[in-house]
Formats: sequence, C-alpha cells, structure tokens
Amino acid sequence: MSKIESALDKAVAKLPALKNSVKARLCKLWQKLSPYIDKVKKIDYATAKEFTLKYKWRILMVLVVLYAGSKAIDYFFPAADKAGGPVTVSTIVVDKKEIPLVIEATGTIVSNSIVDIRPMVTNTVAKIHIKDGEEVKQGQLLFTLDDRNDKANYEKLKALADDSQKQYLRAKELVAKNFISKAGLETSLANAKSAQAAARSAEVQLSFDSIRSPIDGRAGIINVFPGSLVQASNVVTTATSSTATSSVGSMVTITQLNPINVQFVIPEKDIPVLLENQLDGEPLTVKVTVGDASKRTYEGKVLVIDNQVDPSIAAVRVKAQIPNDAMTLLPGQFARVSLVANNLKDALAVPSQAIVISPRGKLVYTVDKDGKAVSKPVKVVYEYQGSSVITGIESGDRVVVEGKQNLRPGSKTKEAKEVKGAAPTAAPATPAAPTAAAAPTPATPSAVDKK
Repeated sequence: MSKIESALDKAVAKLPALKNSVKARLCKLWQKLSPYIDKVKKIDYATAKEFTLKYKWRILMVLVVLYAGSKAIDYFFPAADKAGGPVTVSTIVVDKKEIPLVIEATGTIVSNSIVDIRPMVTNTVAKIHIKDGEEVKQGQLLFTLDDRNDKANYEKLKALADDSQKQYLRAKELVAKNFISKAGLETSLANAKSAQAAARSAEVQLSFDSIRSPIDGRAGIINVFPGSLVQASNVVTTATSSTATSSVGSMVTITQLNPINVQFVIPEKDIPVLLENQLDGEPLTVKVTVGDASKRTYEGKVLVIDNQVDPSIAAVRVKAQIPNDAMTLLPGQFARVSLVANNLKDALAVPSQAIVISPRGKLVYTVDKDGKAVSKPVKVVYEYQGSSVITGIESGDRVVVEGKQNLRPGSKTKEAKEVKGAAPTAAPATPAAPTAAAAPTPATPSAVDKK
C-alpha cells in the first residue's frame, strides 16, 4: 500500500506542471493562427467576389466531385442499411390440406401368369399351329404330335370296350331267362367296366398329342420345329443375357401381359401403415414408371402384402397389379413405384427450404401482423419432393421461404417484389407425383409420427 500511495502522490504533484505545459502549447498555437484569423476578419464582399471569379472553375469542380461522392455513398450504402432497415423476404401463407403419404420403392415387372409348355409324352412334333409372339387364347391348339400309334391304340381299346358292353347286355337277357348264373353276369359287368377304363386311359394318352394353351397370353420364341423329338419331364432352365433370353426344355412359354404385376419391397418401419390401410378394406394405390426416359405413369392397386418379413433386408414384399392394355410392359423390367400409403388430413405443409436447422433443433420463421420475424420450433412429420409436413405452426401463418438467413427474432421484414414474368418463389405445399428421374428413396416418417 505504501508504494501505491507514493505513486499517487507523485502523480498529483506533476499535475500543475502538466497544466502549465498544455497552456504553453495552446498559446504557441494561437500565436501561429492569429495572423490568418486577422486576414479572415478583413475579408469583405469585394475580396470574396474577386477570389470567386478568379478560381470559379476550380470551385465548380470541387463542388461536382463532392456531389458525386455524396450520391455514390448513398447508392452503395443506403440509409436503410446503415440504419438497420427491414430484411427483404419471400413468404407463403400456410393452410390445412389433405396430403397423400407416399412411399417410394423400386421393383420389377412380373407376369400375372406364365406357363412353360412341355410335352407329357416322348414323341415327335407333327405340326406347329402358332407363330412366334402370337397372342393365344385359353384352350387354343399350339402343337400336334405324331398321334398315329396312340390313335390306333385308342381305337383298339374303344372297340374292346364297346364289345364288352354288348356282352354285358346279352348276359343280362340270359340271366332273366335263367340260361346263365348271376356270377357270370357280374363277371361280364367287370369286364365291361375294365375295357371302358382302358379306353378312357387310351383317350387321355391320345389327348397328350394335342398340346393346348392353358391361359390367355402371348407366345414367346418357339424352341421346336416339325419333326423335332420332344421328351417328357424335361427340366426347364432359362438363361438371360444382355441380348436375349433363351429357355431350354420348353417348347414355348406363354406369358400373360394384361393385366401385369409389379413386385417391390417396403421397409419394415412402414409395415404398420400398410396393414392399417389394408384393414380398412380399401386397396392401396400405386403409380409405376418404367425406364429412365419414360414419362408415362401406370396406376394400379396392391394385390397382396407378404405374410413375413425378410430378415436379411428388413423389408416385406408387396405385389400390385396394373393394366397393360397397350402391351408396353414386359416381365423383368425395372420399375419405380410410388405407393400412397395414407392421407394426412389437416396437414400443414411448407417448402423444405423454409426449415432452418439450428443447434437447438429445426425451426421456421413466421411474420406477424407488425411485419416482424418470429422463430417457431417445428417437428418434421413427413418430407417428400421438396415439401415437408410440420407441426408447431398454425393455419394462416406467413412462413418465410427465402431470406431467412438474414433474419433474427424481432427483425423487421418486407415482402419481396415478384419479378414480372417470373415463377413464384414459394414451392407448392402439396407434393407432386413422382417422376422417372433417378432419386434416392425419400425419408418416410416412423409409424408413431404418421399416426
């Protein structure tokens, strides 16, 4: 404490000397400026006019430079910016809507029914009644095999059956006249039934030589020719390459193309929503696009949801049926499927770009009636194609879509003027139908959020 007190005493002692030094400097400065002040006092109207006329162009140039500089400062640094003016934003008014909850998946086009035609007997092909790619009907004759041996055998057994039946009828007449015993009648009846059974068996064997289509559909490539030897119980193996698909062991393949099915998988977390809607009795709706360049969308209904989950991929298989009147879809094609799993009623949707991710969570900025920004924490329930369904705001709120990066709670705002001929900046709240562009599968809400 003694050192501090001594230092303060020294400082106080130096104050008079400092005062005298400042006073001396001010006096010297006054002595230097006083001659100029005297000259200014002596300036009169005539002297000022003479000076102005002598240096008029220089004075005009200085004034022009000062004016231009003032305008440049006002242009690059507006008064509103310097004074913290309102922030220009684009907003949309949020209304309650019914929004479809869409689940996107990828799948494969599969036939509703497909049959490989193979012979039941070993024989040679006698005649082919169809052409490659022909549309066939159920029961239409496709192939005829060499039936000479089978026809002769059937005719032989049919004649024996007819003869046995006649002998049985004569035996009945003889029993009535007591010429033979009842045991002989029973033996004659047994022989007649056996002969008829043998004839029917031969008839079935003969029918194998006429191969007919079991379904309506389109025939594929025919793999046999007249005179080809075909064998029964061939194992059908199909090989697919980049150029063709070939079937070995089948004479031809009949494929039903209209209607046709699409098979895809749905994640395990979305199963409760699917089953809830299935219990309502209304079939789920799907929209299918095929190929990268295809712009046509096929609409159909879900046929079945598999009864078990594949644990290796944590997903369940789903099969839907779609019309194929133009026959433009073929089995094996890659398909993109959009399944309408549910309808979110009274949902509030905003463009996804309006949501701000902060360290405290997700929020949006709304504009109150005084034009000031208000931050509201929100929860994203569902997001699809640039539109998000959220909770935490009210119907009728004006949500900021663009310009939110410059906002703070309480900031003043002004609505941006739309450029003439430009499209609105706000994205539509209702999600659009999926396109054929390749995109990752969008995140879907959990079962709890959807409820």
